[in-house]
Amino acid sequence: MPSIKSTYKKQLYKEVEAVPEEYLQLLLQIIRTYRESVFLRPAAESFQKGWQEAHAGEIVPLKHLWEGIDGE
Repeated sequence: MPSIKSTYKKQLYKEVEAVPEEYLQLLLQIIRTYRESVFLRPAAESFQKGWQEAHAGEIVPLKHLWEGIDGE
């Protein structure tokens, strides 16, 4: 009995094969972005990235983080 993982991989490969060549670069970008968004990075790596962003001035004031968020 094939595993669910291998079944999904086969389906995914089949879908990729059906994508025209000129769209493969965009599909690869979408897949990488998805993978990066669903996997949690180790805490040390996340802290280091945040520290680098803060030192580079890549910050958002706290009051802006809450804009548009309300309970109503």
